[in-house]
Amino acid sequence: MGIHRSEIANSIDDVLAEVKRQLAHIRYGSVEIQIHNGQVVQLESREKKRWDKGVNVRQ
Repeated sequence: MGIHRSEIANSIDDVLAEVKRQLAHIRYGSVEIQIHNGQVVQLESREKKRWDKGVNVRQ
């Protein structure tokens, strides 16, 4: 019951497709890939929201 090469290839393709989706939707921030025992187990994306200094100034 081992993992076949085609299953690994499909898994890699799935991971790459998800990384591409994450990158397509983020403007500022990071995408982190967690790897355990040579396999991707988690993708985490963090997006930063920034405002100009003068936008939030009260007058």
